[in-house]
Amino acid sequence: MSEHAVLHVKGRILVGPDEARDELWVVGGRISYDRPAGARDVRTVEGWALPGLVDAHCHVGLDAHGAVPAEEAEKQALTDREAGTLLIRDAGSPSDTRWVDDREDLPKIIRAGRHIARTRRYIRNYAHEIEPGDLVAYVAREARRGDGWVKLVGDWIDREAGDLTACWPRGAVEEAIAEAHRLGARVTAHCFATDSLRDLVEAGIDCIEHATGLTEDLIPLFAERGVAIVPTLVNIATFPRLAAGGESKFPRWSAHMRRLHERRYDTVRGAYDAGIPVYVGTDAGGSLPHGLVAEEVAELVTAGIPPLDALAATAWSARAWLGRPGLEEGAPADLVVYGSDPRADVRVLAAPRRVVLNGRVTG
Repeated sequence: MSEHAVLHVKGRILVGPDEARDELWVVGGRISYDRPAGARDVRTVEGWALPGLVDAHCHVGLDAHGAVPAEEAEKQALTDREAGTLLIRDAGSPSDTRWVDDREDLPKIIRAGRHIARTRRYIRNYAHEIEPGDLVAYVAREARRGDGWVKLVGDWIDREAGDLTACWPRGAVEEAIAEAHRLGARVTAHCFATDSLRDLVEAGIDCIEHATGLTEDLIPLFAERGVAIVPTLVNIATFPRLAAGGESKFPRWSAHMRRLHERRYDTVRGAYDAGIPVYVGTDAGGSLPHGLVAEEVAELVTAGIPPLDALAATAWSARAWLGRPGLEEGAPADLVVYGSDPRADVRVLAAPRRVVLNGRVTG
């Protein structure tokens, strides 16, 4: 499309879960529901249009060993784009990906800065590894560097205990979360196990990643406080393999990881049933490839979340949670067009017909 071209999208424009329009226009990279006067050089795309999908736990610029060069980060972002993911919450990365903001052809990124972990209690080369006395200072630093989010590592394997244990004392997380909120940032935390959850939620945390350790007695607390979860079920699927690899050295940890995996669907469904907000995240960029957003939505459905709500968790409600527009008048034209109704079958998400980013049809 040329710089002055007009894009006409017609069929069913899914403005919301229960709201659809027949057409929209893209003029100057933005959405309009009014036909532009004297439009010329019009390109038409037909199908079922959704807002650009959200991956709320994704790592651009990261692989299993740490930060990657910019050319590899670009490939990651392009893979997400072609899967229809046009808004990413980057849940921790040692890479500086600010250059992506200058690229009209790459997904928009909301950054959480770099992970903050306890010394020797996370994946090597990923995080600031510090002790509790420095937590507030590092949270303040990442709150200023990020885009309104900070990422803590709430638990990890303790080699002396041979199992997952909480990383931070209660007082440290209370002060750190209060400081992040003072600076206008929300806080999320990686948590596999149960031990750290009550302290983090009662300290005011905004979100928990993975949340495999969520239990029946904690679910009401999450619901009361409005703490969201991003289950990353495509990542939790790797737990049996991880457990097998650590069996001989850390048998307690391995057994724990298997238990968390076995009840993963019940955990997510229990959270959803209690009214806890659930959002789509793939955890791409560590050991997992990018472009898995459709698989994660399908996993939420397998867990028992109704298809329309699983779809909202990567579309309308996810964008609202992150403070970004959907298919509203005047919004940036970030949308994905499918050949059939994704509300009827979320597997449709795996085959975008067209991806439109900043008003341009990609690919």
